[in-house]
Amino acid sequence: MKKVSLFALTAVLCVTTALAGCGKKDAAPAPGKTAAEPAKVEAVSVDVGMLKLASSAPLFIGIEKGFFKEENIDAKPKWFDAAQPIAVATAGGSVDVGATGITASLYNMVAGGQKLTIVADKGREQKGYSSTALMVPADSPVKTIEELKGKKIGITQTGSTYHYMVGRLLEKHGLTLKDIQLTPLNSIGGLMEALKGKQVDAVMLNEPNLTAVVKEGYGRVITQVGDEMDYQTSGLFFSPKLAGNKDAAVRFLKAYAKSTRYYYDAVLVKKDGKIVPGANYDEVVKIVAKYTGQPEDNVKQGLPYMDRDGKLLADDIKTQVDWYAKEKLIDKAIGTKEIVNTALLDEALQKLGK
Repeated sequence: MKKVSLFALTAVLCVTTALAGCGKKDAAPAPGKTAAEPAKVEAVSVDVGMLKLASSAPLFIGIEKGFFKEENIDAKPKWFDAAQPIAVATAGGSVDVGATGITASLYNMVAGGQKLTIVADKGREQKGYSSTALMVPADSPVKTIEELKGKKIGITQTGSTYHYMVGRLLEKHGLTLKDIQLTPLNSIGGLMEALKGKQVDAVMLNEPNLTAVVKEGYGRVITQVGDEMDYQTSGLFFSPKLAGNKDAAVRFLKAYAKSTRYYYDAVLVKKDGKIVPGANYDEVVKIVAKYTGQPEDNVKQGLPYMDRDGKLLADDIKTQVDWYAKEKLIDKAIGTKEIVNTALLDEALQKLGK
C-alpha cells in the first residue's frame, strides 16, 4: 500500500508541475484573442482650448469624424473668447492643447520662462488663397501700399497678428510703422465700423469679413497678405505635460494630420487656379458651421489655407521673433528651439503614411 500511495503521489506531482510550468508555455489563447495581440494604448483625455473660428476646422473634423477616438484620445473642446488666454491656459496646464494665433504676447510668455511648444500649422497666409487683406474705403483714392504714407491704419491690438502683417507689408514696400498712424480698435467689429465710417484710411481684415465688406460695397482690397508673403498666422500648441508624453502627443498629431488632409482635400484643392470642391466639401462646411455658429454661406467664404499635413512654416517663426524683438514688442529674442517642435508631427506622419 505504501508503494502504491508513493507512486500515486509522484504522478500527481508530475501532472501538477507540468500544468504549472510547461502548461503555461503551451496554453491556448483565450477565445477571440491571439497570442501576439499587442497591449492597448493608454486612453488619454485632452482638453483643447480654441476659438470658434474656421481655422480650427481640422480640430472640429477630428472630433466629429472620430479621428481622435481612433487613437484612443478623448479630445474635449474648451471654448475661449480671445487668443491670449488660450496661450496662458496652455502654458499653465489648464488645457493640454491650445489652438490660436501666434502673437507677441505668446513670444513674451516664452521669453519670460513659461513653457509651451508650437507643434503644427493651424492656418497661414498663402499666395492664391484669400485669408487676410489690407482694405481701404471703396471710394478711397489709395491704390497701393506706398500711398498709405501718413495715413491711419486700423488693427485689432498692439502686438497682434494684424500689427505684424501691417509692419511687414510696409517694410516690403519701402515704408515703416513710423510712416503711418497705427490705430488699435480692439475687435474685428470695430475695424469694420471704422472702415465703414471712414474713421481710418485702411484696415487689416480677415475672411469671411472682407468678402462681406466688399459685397456691402463700403470697402476695397488693396492687397492680400498671402500674395505678399508667406506667414504662419496661427498654430497648435502643446502644454509641457502633453509635450512630455510622447506617445499621447504623437497619437494626437496623427489624428490631427488625418483631419488636416480631410480638410485640405475637401476645400483647398485647386484646378486651373481655382478651388475645386472635393467629395467632402459640403460635409466640411456643415461641420465648421456647426462649431462656429456661422451660416454655411459665410463659412464658404472664410475657409483658411493650411498645410495638407499640418506642417509648420518653422523658419517663419524665427522671422516673427526677430521682427517683434526689433520693434521692441517682446522683451528679448528667443531661439526657435525653445518654442518649436516639429519632430512629434514628423513621427505622427510617418505612422500615418501617405
